[in-house]
Amino acid sequence: MIDRDGAGKPIGEALLSHSNVLFGWWHRARDGTLSRATFQNYVGWLRSAFRSDLERGAACSCAQTAGTCRDLLAHEPWLWTFVGRPGIEPTNNTAERAARHAVLWRKTSGGTNSERGSRYVERVLSVVATCLQQTRDVLDYLTDCHQAALDSSPIPTLLPRSLTRSRAA
Repeated sequence: MIDRDGAGKPIGEALLSHSNVLFGWWHRARDGTLSRATFQNYVGWLRSAFRSDLERGAACSCAQTAGTCRDLLAHEPWLWTFVGRPGIEPTNNTAERAARHAVLWRKTSGGTNSERGSRYVERVLSVVATCLQQTRDVLDYLTDCHQAALDSSPIPTLLPRSLTRSRAA
């Protein structure tokens, strides 16, 4: 929005300003120089200002800005999940990093030529991303899967070990 001329530009500038303030506070809360309670208190008034600017943008004469603001308003509560729930990040950086391996593979390999090949690749890349997130050895997991198939035993789970232990208890 900030790159648009006309009525959309001031909306984009206001929202970007809110974002800069929010992420400044977030970084301080994450590194411990701002308490979580203070962070949540600060976000209260910022959220109100952000919503007001989205409402102003939804009524804007710039169709693109109005559409973007309406979409954000429709999901506005979700934008703030990270404020009240510890462990939730405000960005999708973790998901982007998990997908990076797949994107690089697709670019260097040229993709697949069949639906079956696509399903195979998406599953293997999901296994790789999951194992990396859990700091599990991918080759060990795949070897265990192969051995399970040979033994006609259940395939090893990809659920985190902590989750499987708590379910067994």
